[in-house]
Amino acid sequence: MDHHPGIHTQIHYDTGLTLSGSALTIGAFDGVHSGHQALIRSTVLNAQRLGVPSVVYTFDPPPKALLCGARPLTSIGEKVARISALGPDHIVVARFDAAYRARTATEFIQDLGRIAPLVICIGSDFRFGSCKKGNPELLAGYFDTRILPAVCCESGEVVSSTRIRALREAGRFREAERLEGWSELLFRRSSDNGGHHATA
Repeated sequence: MDHHPGIHTQIHYDTGLTLSGSALTIGAFDGVHSGHQALIRSTVLNAQRLGVPSVVYTFDPPPKALLCGARPLTSIGEKVARISALGPDHIVVARFDAAYRARTATEFIQDLGRIAPLVICIGSDFRFGSCKKGNPELLAGYFDTRILPAVCCESGEVVSSTRIRALREAGRFREAERLEGWSELLFRRSSDNGGHHATA
């Protein structure tokens, strides 16, 4: 377990965290784009409302990197730093390898039980377990599960890591940055800090 410098977030590079109650969000969070930020912020707010710790559960590498050869948008260090900047109490980083990929949906749910989530916030496309047999409906059978709507850009298209990756590969970096939402976030944080530049 590590503490992120200057931030109260505790980082767990395993799945051994145990809590008596939590508010949880789960996902690859590749790039921690504006859609991911909405999930994490909602989780932090739910945790404050319920009086329990907020937890972000993510994977290294992102599953698509192992399954499809997709290049991650950020390093694990940058991803953890970006998530930490959004203020959760805990980040769990599960090592996504062949052994983890083979675990069943039931085993994943049992792991989540150790942090006793009172509410889970996920996107509608979240899948888990071997062969992606786990889905939001299955998760909702065990925990109070909230499916947040996708975040769309000004043109109405859904913000996704896949789309951001395609824009980068096409050299459309400004468009990719707008979808990620970090330039605007850093500007706001800089203004809040009296003009000092803040890094995520």
